[in-house]
Amino acid sequence: MGANHMRILLLWTIFSVKEIFAVPTDSQHSLVVSSTEPPTSEESNEENVSPSDITPTVPQIYQMHVKSNISNRFAHTTVTSRVKNIARNSQEATFSIVLPETAFISGFSMEVAGKNYTAYVKEKEEAKRDYDQAVASGFSAAHVAVSARDSNRFTVSVNLEPETNAAFYLTYEELLKREDGHYEQIINLHPGQPIKDLNVEVLITESRKVIDVKAPPLRSGNEIGGDKDDLDPRADLEIINDKTAIVKFSPNIERQKQLAHVLGTNEDEGLAGQFVVQYDVERDPNGGEVLIQDGYFVHFFAPTELAPLPKHVVFVLDTSGSMGRQKTQQLKAAMHKILEQLHNKDLFSLVEFNTNVKVWDLNHAESSVWYPNGENYNYRDKRDEITFEGFEFPSASLVNPDNIKKVKDTVSQLAATGGTDIHTALRVGLHLVELAKDHKVDEVNRQPILVFLTDGEPTIGLTSTEEILNKISEYNVGLRRSPIFALSFGNGADRDFLQKLALRNSGFSKHIYEAADAALQLEDFYRQISSPLLANVTFKYEPSVTSLTKTEFPIHFGGSEIVVSGWCGTHLRKPPIIFGWGVKDRLTLKPAVIERSVSNVERLWAYMQIKQLLEKKETTDKDKEDIKKKALDLALKYSFVTPVSSLVVVKPNDTKTTDTESTTDDVPSSFAHAGRSSRGRGFSGRNRESFFGKPHFLMYSKKYPRYPSRSPPAFSLSTPKPKEKAVTVEEESTPPVDLLTTLPWLKDILNDNGILELPSGKYKMGLKETITDDVDCPKTPLNAVGHCSLLHSCPEIYALLTSSDVFVQHVCILKNEYAGICCPKRS
Repeated sequence: MGANHMRILLLWTIFSVKEIFAVPTDSQHSLVVSSTEPPTSEESNEENVSPSDITPTVPQIYQMHVKSNISNRFAHTTVTSRVKNIARNSQEATFSIVLPETAFISGFSMEVAGKNYTAYVKEKEEAKRDYDQAVASGFSAAHVAVSARDSNRFTVSVNLEPETNAAFYLTYEELLKREDGHYEQIINLHPGQPIKDLNVEVLITESRKVIDVKAPPLRSGNEIGGDKDDLDPRADLEIINDKTAIVKFSPNIERQKQLAHVLGTNEDEGLAGQFVVQYDVERDPNGGEVLIQDGYFVHFFAPTELAPLPKHVVFVLDTSGSMGRQKTQQLKAAMHKILEQLHNKDLFSLVEFNTNVKVWDLNHAESSVWYPNGENYNYRDKRDEITFEGFEFPSASLVNPDNIKKVKDTVSQLAATGGTDIHTALRVGLHLVELAKDHKVDEVNRQPILVFLTDGEPTIGLTSTEEILNKISEYNVGLRRSPIFALSFGNGADRDFLQKLALRNSGFSKHIYEAADAALQLEDFYRQISSPLLANVTFKYEPSVTSLTKTEFPIHFGGSEIVVSGWCGTHLRKPPIIFGWGVKDRLTLKPAVIERSVSNVERLWAYMQIKQLLEKKETTDKDKEDIKKKALDLALKYSFVTPVSSLVVVKPNDTKTTDTESTTDDVPSSFAHAGRSSRGRGFSGRNRESFFGKPHFLMYSKKYPRYPSRSPPAFSLSTPKPKEKAVTVEEESTPPVDLLTTLPWLKDILNDNGILELPSGKYKMGLKETITDDVDCPKTPLNAVGHCSLLHSCPEIYALLTSSDVFVQHVCILKNEYAGICCPKRS
């Protein structure tokens, strides 16, 4: 099918891409996805329009609902936004959401002028080729770009004709991370205008007792430490039972403007901040808990009755010229606070680096050692090998009031000058770890931790970041291995390099934004690693357990949590065992096992697998393509938008006919899809399984629903070779979706005769039926009044139907024999 015969618009959301594409719109039917700010009123309006025609200047958002279902720490969030163009001319309506950095988009659909468009996930390079083809054909598109701290912005713009409505539905999923003794769900609210119906609802359902539920003051998203009383969200908190709680936030327009004023934003642009929900759960004090559902399990481990390990902290701090006065002052302020958090029996070393590396002697500052020194102070060939022969570095210092005062005085003397020798600084820091282990000041075994901060790229000595990664990883091995926690400070630091450095060396990286609260950011980071509880933690499962996520962890910190997931079949015959080194000796811990969970454990497992595969791809030189393919397979199977997959929207054809390939009776002819290039491809009957095994982007609506009724085939990434033949494509058609693949829990309530067995009785699914009765129902999965629809006719809520329990809550009955679902009403 040629691009000139079919109007296809592709929406490309690739988180790893940094370029911005700007393509002009050429049609009122165009669809725009942008990483830039929403268009101004001048850009949004047509030329030669009288002033009376351009009021209001932007379409009105009359409803924005955010519903987050947190089930066993895994959050599934749906954002619904409804917009109306009440002007007398066509205008661009923009839907823009700031997503947490750790979240994966898992669904997007929209309704424009009564037509539904649903996005599909596809391999990134394929989507890129299709996107390029769409751009070459004159359509508009762009991509997601980083917006606020630790987040990404998703932006979609559509052209709305006068008196036309649009509705947007975006879903994303994330595993909440436990830090500082609690879980935190952050919901960004940036609608760009006050909204009459703004509602946020967070439903928490846990397997254990929920404790300490609260909604702290709203945050700006760009500063921390600003817990002001006048930013109290005044949220409604309802404890349903020990394991369930609901938090609601529904500010009226006046309150939205008040909050915007306190947050320092324009009141006329509405609320622009973060609504936060925090909570924790009562937990097993030793081995944690294992939850099992549909053959998959998740193991949460956060012991509470362990004493902190003594540690040796090596601070390696960049004092090169680029640190400047402001950054250095912020670093000093943070270090003063961090040093106060060190525990008795801890050791610490202070290293600063610029052109050379200095190890500070707290007792005799003049005896501090520069490496290298003397004649080669200002020059070092990048090929020189590092050797410490002949150098006697100062010993690490014990934590006591006198030493803390001395190190604070020393930190106060730090000044920015010179270049940036990262490789030598890291080698010196790791060498100090060796010295402390070889020459103990007492009989205490200490956990080494290297905290590395830089604001730039290497300019002295070894300057290849890849070589630095390889050399440091080779050096930092065995029993002397020290986790490296890398902090990138400001815009000049190579964040990708520092992330790989930390991951390869059993730590994690954190970006410190160059803002007024930089010292607070540094304190917040150190708090996460201040109390190691266990070293060399290993999870052991019975041999029948497969598809495990990571099971070995070099260190576990208090206030955090380790999560392991995998496949165990119907049950675990033996509880797993956790081994780890505590303060005195090796510990053996066993968890509690819960056979049934209300959450979708399989999706949680897939989320973790993809995250860890992507991390592995970035930190290894071997099998990169194989690792990428595994991550891609999972991303496509579970419809996650990741750095290796993309979200794609297809816009229906304006005409009735298009050149594409043939389909058979197994697959209705009332659809077309974009294949490996922008040329559409149909599927013959013999290729049906390959088609249904893989997510594609289709154009469809609701007129002719047809669905397969047999069990889903094995997942396949193959692309079938179709026959060439012209077919007729209806604008109002429905994509053939295998419901048992999309909604795998259906098999639990579907009997051999294809009948759904529900608590209220037995009902048909009506896969080949079209019911147009207008039947209202009280509550959709989006928590609003809707209309009763056959399940296959309401694909926009599939991502919300995470289990049969959720489905049953929203079932409605049609014609006394069909089990429908309460579907959102289309404006």
